[in-house]
Amino acid sequence: MSLKRPMILVTNEDGISAKGIRSLFEAVKEFGDVVVIAPDSAQSGMGHAITINEPLRLYDSDLFGDTPAYACSGTPVDCVKMGVYEILHRKPDLIVSGINHGANTASNVLYSGTMSAAVEGAMENIPSIGFSLCSFDSDADFTASKSVVKNIVKHVLKNGMMDYTCLNVNIPDIPLDELKSIKICRQSLSFWDDRFDKRKDQFGKPYYWLEGEFLEQDKVEGTDLYWIERGHPTLVPTQFDMTAYKAIKELENWNL
Repeated sequence: MSLKRPMILVTNEDGISAKGIRSLFEAVKEFGDVVVIAPDSAQSGMGHAITINEPLRLYDSDLFGDTPAYACSGTPVDCVKMGVYEILHRKPDLIVSGINHGANTASNVLYSGTMSAAVEGAMENIPSIGFSLCSFDSDADFTASKSVVKNIVKHVLKNGMMDYTCLNVNIPDIPLDELKSIKICRQSLSFWDDRFDKRKDQFGKPYYWLEGEFLEQDKVEGTDLYWIERGHPTLVPTQFDMTAYKAIKELENWNL
């Protein structure tokens, strides 16, 4: 008797027509029955946003051949929710998000729609993985990334994952033959130095573009930034419980 194939939900933040999600689909389709639900346009930097002030729309897409695929007017988190509750009417066996065009290392994980889709999966206690390539090129080479995806997905389907936990995977932008072993590590404590470019429109009214520089302050051994710089893909176990446990005892001493 044949074993039932896993159900895999594929999503992203760069939009359903991005090269990264096509590469992700090609990497995981051998492992199970795939359904693609992705934003109809780019949703970078949306974090864990959901759509509540306007209707969500879902459109059939033929971008993935015979594979069921849908373009969603909402965010990556909306796509996961629509997948679980409207399209599949069940929890998939695995959610994969990406492959993002650009790194989601360090504090970038908080802004990332790619990772928020994976975190939403973790909140549903579904094994979920966010994949990112450290290149913002829309036509980037995802050959090495696809190899990493296959390796990690194979192990997740075989071994399972801890409850309410997802994986944040970042892949250096280097050729496959230069790629080194995957490193399990912690998220770097590095942040953006934000600033705004203030301009005026044709009516003389001000408007702003968010700019900034990513400051890689924490690149010590054992961080994602450290290993990526040395040619290693990184895997950071990630959770949505944001409790600062170390601070609990100190706050108890306040005698509130």
